[in-house]
Amino acid sequence: MNLASDDLLNAFRLSGEKVRVIRDEMEQNDVLGIVVAWDDERVMIRKASRRVVQLSRGYTYESAAAPRSASS
Repeated sequence: MNLASDDLLNAFRLSGEKVRVIRDEMEQNDVLGIVVAWDDERVMIRKASRRVVQLSRGYTYESAAAPRSASS
């Protein structure tokens, strides 16, 4: 399992940039939001609805401004 690095997550947190979390091949299952915090296994994302969700670090994290990558 390829975990999101601390450096990547910290860069997203400090910039306040919206991220896209790709969980599978279906784009409608992506989670969009801002990185709030993380630990060894989970990342907390604040969605636009202000709801905070915990997601696995094993998912793909990328900038929401960039086109969605094909890999999941």
